[in-house]
Amino acid sequence: MRRRAVTGALYATPAAILVALFFVVPLLLVAWMSLHRWPLLGSPKLNLPANYSAIADNALLGSAAWFTVRYTVIITVLLFVVAFGLALLVQNRRRGVGFFRTAFFLPVAVGFASASLLFLGLLSEEVGPLPFSGDGPALGSVVLLVLWRFAGFNMLILLTGLQAIPVDVYEAARIDGATRLQMFLRITVPLMRPTIALVLTMMVTGSLLAFDQFWILTRGGPDNSTTSLVMVIYREAFVRLDLGSAAGISVVLLVLLAVLSSLQFAFLRRRSA
Repeated sequence: MRRRAVTGALYATPAAILVALFFVVPLLLVAWMSLHRWPLLGSPKLNLPANYSAIADNALLGSAAWFTVRYTVIITVLLFVVAFGLALLVQNRRRGVGFFRTAFFLPVAVGFASASLLFLGLLSEEVGPLPFSGDGPALGSVVLLVLWRFAGFNMLILLTGLQAIPVDVYEAARIDGATRLQMFLRITVPLMRPTIALVLTMMVTGSLLAFDQFWILTRGGPDNSTTSLVMVIYREAFVRLDLGSAAGISVVLLVLLAVLSSLQFAFLRRRSA
């Protein structure tokens, strides 16, 4: 038994080293930096708790937080509805369904930065066939990009959960006279709860950490109306050259994400108990 435990530990060691090097060590460094005034060039100086107390006085951070929350709600609802709808559409095996599964999933093969540049060309005011300007169209273009890029990926995860539900359960419900809506609400949704929890957590986390699409498509404009929280962190670090302030905001955002994810899983676990 001890030999098996040692063997298992040896197999896990490479992964543990990678996690320590690329997650634990950077996380500890960010936490340490958040306690200092850490210019990009120069020596750091301890200034606790200035980096954290300054967060409340950052007007751009407040507007970015409100915009990020608004964007997260919009994209989570739309992306989940579209992805779940696509999963239900290609759930059953029939002629041509393989083509549609591939077509819906195909945008995932395009890199996110490349997809953002593609949409930037399509929506360019100078050469694009679908020019945009203004706050609403700017946000709408980002939402459209994210739906196109990630709907197929989330569809695949939801489709895996759908296909894990035994067909006999649906057959028994159909014999008992259940309608399609009743089977969906009382069989599909309850049995899909763990998969739904995973998908929603990834959607919320990814939306709160949105950066690429806004940086490439809108640069936070017009008038900082599409500036996300991660863009504020980027500006603090590489425009204002204050890594300590950026680290402080990052730590607060990390704590909020951890609390939010824990609440999501706790709520869904309680509902499924």
